[in-house]
Amino acid sequence: MARPVVFLDTCVLYPPLVRGILLGAAEAGLIAPRWSRRVLDEWRIAAARNGGLMAESGVEAISARMTARFPGGEVCPEPGVEMAINLPDPADAHVLAGALAAGAEVLLTFNLRDFPARRLAALGIVARHPDGFLWELLSAATDGMCGAIRAAAAAAGAKAPEEIRPALKRAGLPRLGKAWEAMAEGRG
Repeated sequence: MARPVVFLDTCVLYPPLVRGILLGAAEAGLIAPRWSRRVLDEWRIAAARNGGLMAESGVEAISARMTARFPGGEVCPEPGVEMAINLPDPADAHVLAGALAAGAEVLLTFNLRDFPARRLAALGIVARHPDGFLWELLSAATDGMCGAIRAAAAAAGAKAPEEIRPALKRAGLPRLGKAWEAMAEGRG
């Protein structure tokens, strides 16, 4: 299986379980994750707004670990590229600029409507929802993904196998949860 270059939008980094699964998939060699400084800044600001200074410093620590674990993961868009991008939400232009700078095949986001398929296809990028994308990874690389899901779920507090599917559903990954449960039952 080819390892796709995947640009991570802020909304997939913010939830700990989704981020943990994605980084676990990267550690298993299933994806090559990419992000920009601006995406990390958005994540830090959202964390501070919702959780205060402790949450903000937590994001800074996680960002530093990500950069250490995935050298070359952080990309810097060319100046001016963002200004030339036309999306339904102009505030998302920096995300597409980052994906272009990364040479990404996939832009992973929960906000698909903000990234029209036709516009991205012309640039060689596909916007994907993490639920379908991770479900496909689980189907293609079961062992690596099962390990990533177990580890991320445990870190998020879902330690027992029967807690994992509900945790995935709450994180916006219902298809992945259903597939996980079927595989876990099949593996006994």
